[in-house]
Amino acid sequence: MYSDKTLTCADCGQEFVFTASEQDFYAQRGFTEPRRCPSCRASRKAARNGGSGGYSSSSYSSGGYSSGGGGGYGSRDRGPREMFTATCSNCGRDAEVPFRPTSGKPVYCSDCFRSMRGG
Repeated sequence: MYSDKTLTCADCGQEFVFTASEQDFYAQRGFTEPRRCPSCRASRKAARNGGSGGYSSSSYSSGGYSSGGGGGYGSRDRGPREMFTATCSNCGRDAEVPFRPTSGKPVYCSDCFRSMRGG
């Protein structure tokens, strides 16, 4: 059986819990361990989907479901997300990103990111 594990996010450096049930779910589907915390995963997913819409599922908010009828959307209780300044690896313009850029990995402004994705 699995037991809860504490992992460190590759983007923001925060620790997060990879629960036993999540490990079982990932193993059944042949997935590897997540490298990013739920918040950074949700941010990347939103960026992939054109940035429209927030969180699509809810059990990943810190501490489970949020109170106040938010349906578990973690972003409702947290306030504004911390943004980081980076230089676009493609055009060189300043870009604001919702994760701490790591050296050696490219960061793109929203225009370059959108054009690279074909949108």
